Amino acid sequence: MTHVHPENPHAGQGSVLLDIGGDVGALVVTMPDGLEGREVEIRPTTYDGSGHLPHVAVVRRPVGTSTVPSLVFPELREGRYQLYEKGTHDVRLVTEVTGGVVAEATWPA
Repeated sequence: MTHVHPENPHAGQGSVLLDIGGDVGALVVTMPDGLEGREVEIRPTTYDGSGHLPHVAVVRRPVGTSTVPSLVFPELREGRYQLYEKGTHDVRLVTEVTGGVVAEATWPA
């Protein structure tokens, strides 16, 4: 018997632990309103087509007294990355991640 388990419906609803240092950084991307729930995949610009590509969903996160739709990629090796909506390969954003640093970017409208 095969059991199908949906992805965690509560993923991304709490705090995000960023494990950075050395050659590992993180990326936070501010997203336009209305994209909550969409999934975005990230790949190094040197990606050769093999291996798993991380993806995260757009969720609203607290910033000051309001909330902002955003993506958080908590552990990325230092380098240049391309981001695109999962299910497409249309690169929408290219950004740089530096080890030990939380990089910030804004998704184009």
